[in-house]
Amino acid sequence: MQLHLRNPHSILAALATRAHDVREIRLNTNRPQGAWTQVAEQAAANRVSVVYGSAPQNSRRRPKSVESKPGGRTGAAMAIVNPRQPVDLKDLFDKSSANGDSHGLWLALDCIQDPQNVGAIFRTAAFFGVAGIVVTKDRSAPLNATVYDVASGGLELVPFSAPTNLGRALEAAKSAGLWVLGASEHAEEDIADVGPDRDWLLVVGNEESGIRRKTLSQCDVVRRLTPRGELSSLNVSVAAGILMSHIARIG
Repeated sequence: MQLHLRNPHSILAALATRAHDVREIRLNTNRPQGAWTQVAEQAAANRVSVVYGSAPQNSRRRPKSVESKPGGRTGAAMAIVNPRQPVDLKDLFDKSSANGDSHGLWLALDCIQDPQNVGAIFRTAAFFGVAGIVVTKDRSAPLNATVYDVASGGLELVPFSAPTNLGRALEAAKSAGLWVLGASEHAEEDIADVGPDRDWLLVVGNEESGIRRKTLSQCDVVRRLTPRGELSSLNVSVAAGILMSHIARIG
């Protein structure tokens, strides 16, 4: 499977980290503008094929909101990229991947099904220096082009594993010395009670049902984000960002 990426920042990240997997850049103008100029330059520097003035074959319908400008349109520009390969759990939980001498943070996504949420979580994880992410193969969003583009380069920067069994991944994390922290709105204690004295694997769950019961039973501790206003829940990617921010601040 090849990915058709349309976010120039996700393409630039792929060129910077694994240019050999970028098969071709397609620009429907001879004079790219903005970040696409950097894409063309980096592609040329890495000897990646750049096709100018050629719209993608699968883009027959053009957005009405995009108007022709001097130098041509760039709205349909794209890159054909091989997907990034997952790493083994043993390598993912290698503590040498954590930042400096401080305790590290890893994530596990328990059946998150919206690619937009997965991409946003990867982007935030890259921002906070998360050491690795576990994404389940079954009942989860595939790591498709939407995830890569929403992550805006984050998926190139954070290692990930894709096991078929999340439970085994949690056991592997514990064997590596990590503590498993489940995030649930039904928890009795707030995330503020979490201390900075260990390496954490933070588990966040499905958009509708949260963390599965079996997964919760494997968590060492379960904590919530306590609402201060009228709404009692958050989008999972927003909640994950707040949790990452808290742990990164105290870690």
